[in-house]
Amino acid sequence: MRETKDLEFKEQVTNTFLKTVSAFANYGTGKIKFGIKDNGQVIGLNNPVDACINIENKINDSIKPNPDYNLIIDDKTKVITLIVNKGNNAPYFYKSKAYKRNDSASVEVDPVELSRLILKSENKSYDSLVSNNQDLTFNMLEQALKDHLGISNLTSDILITLELKNREGHYTNAGALLADKNNYRGIDIVRFGENINIMLDRLAYEQMSILEEYKQAIEKYRQYYQHEEIIGSERKKIQSIPEKAFREAVANALVHRTWDVNAQIKISMFDDRIEIISPGGLPDGLSKEEYLAGQISILRNPIIAGVFFRLGLIEQFGTGVQRILKEYSHSIIQPQFLIYDNSITIKLPVVQESLQDLTGDEQKVYSVLKDKELSTSEIVQMTGFGRTKTLNVIKKLIDDGYATKIGNGRSTKYRVAKNK
Repeated sequence: MRETKDLEFKEQVTNTFLKTVSAFANYGTGKIKFGIKDNGQVIGLNNPVDACINIENKINDSIKPNPDYNLIIDDKTKVITLIVNKGNNAPYFYKSKAYKRNDSASVEVDPVELSRLILKSENKSYDSLVSNNQDLTFNMLEQALKDHLGISNLTSDILITLELKNREGHYTNAGALLADKNNYRGIDIVRFGENINIMLDRLAYEQMSILEEYKQAIEKYRQYYQHEEIIGSERKKIQSIPEKAFREAVANALVHRTWDVNAQIKISMFDDRIEIISPGGLPDGLSKEEYLAGQISILRNPIIAGVFFRLGLIEQFGTGVQRILKEYSHSIIQPQFLIYDNSITIKLPVVQESLQDLTGDEQKVYSVLKDKELSTSEIVQMTGFGRTKTLNVIKKLIDDGYATKIGNGRSTKYRVAKNK
């Protein structure tokens, strides 16, 4: 038994547990067990009933507002379990500071995180707040709405309907992001050569409408991943990476990224893939499994999402990942979605319909994984490779998008990444 993000051990009842109470109340339900050493050894408490009263008093006196919690005494081990439930009135402060969990530690949230907690408790989004910049024009947005929706001109009433302006006449952050000029950092695109030390081309699209950033990113994609071939009497467009997948990935990055940080969307273009890194991890309350399955019920920037939806740049909310995978349904190598606390990376590989680029060892492992899920020991037995060699080959297949890992620890298995 060890400490985790949602489980902490305490030998005795001291004030040190109160930071964790704040963290669990702010970001997610968790447990604190008193009478257990850091290494998991159970020692119990001398008087758990009195200890419970002490815990209650400390929480009620020190955490503001008061969180929802329960205390359970194990009569056999004399261990107290404190269950702190995620609250609806965040931020929850301890000594005027709010905390979050970082692995198995509780750390103070920074000013940006604190602002997000306050917005969430007020049921507001960053793109709905009044912008600091009120000198805005919308020529590009007006033309896009004319082309797609047939409006004659972009009136103040339409801006209010789209929530780019509030009823008091002030532009919102969403309005600033869609305005012709703004103060936001946008997209940084780099075309690399043989390695990351060789940059063949670099362009930054920023301080402009995110519609223009989207358009310019598409043009740069077409420059490097599309060409025309004459086949018979016809001229055909050939694309090594599906344009629909790239469009979806860029649109989702613009719609779902965090805009309250001074960071760019990074698009790295290589011969064999495109990597799109978007600032901000998953919205609080959305799991990785829900994200990958397209069950996105939480929108970080709902106003931006609404405009992109009206313009046909995204379809049904939350279907982006599934639409990207659909474009690779005929490819052996598959896109990868890497989710971190502060960013999301989407890797779009060049479509490949045969195993010609794999080494003999890689082809052998790929073949045994086809149509089944296998553990490392099963792969070792079926290929005749040593364990170290097998793990190295599997890692390479995963890194290149040919295989995927399922589970953790002893239950870990692998399968090919082919989209069924």
